[in-house]
Amino acid sequence: MKIALASDHAAVEMKTALIQWLNEMGHEITDCGPHNDDSVDYPDYGYKLAAVIADKQADFGIAICGSGIGISIAVNRHHNCRCALVGEPLSAKLSREHNDANVIALGARLTGIEMAKECVATFINTSFGGERHQRRVTKLSNPQF
Repeated sequence: MKIALASDHAAVEMKTALIQWLNEMGHEITDCGPHNDDSVDYPDYGYKLAAVIADKQADFGIAICGSGIGISIAVNRHHNCRCALVGEPLSAKLSREHNDANVIALGARLTGIEMAKECVATFINTSFGGERHQRRVTKLSNPQF
């Protein structure tokens, strides 16, 4: 599976640990940065990740910042991305089953690495439920204001 990751400076350590773990499981990884803990702006990296996902260069994305909130907002600015902020496996599962989320967001200051791994494993191993959920997912990419 192809998985892209991006973070801000507060989450480089978690991103690095997840990349190592995902590599050990045989996944193909795209690291959208940053590559050190110098202060950066999370929208820049959220947008980079969103572009990779929207261009179908990766099957799934993992976005991480201190809380997970800011970077998830940035990713969701792209109409082809559905990023779900999760902190436990059930939310990760439901985001895939019901919302066909293609990016998971995590808060490095709120979620420990083992819980993050559980969330990611659940997310990438859960299929979209389709059928009754599809019309709602379609509306997410085509808002009617």
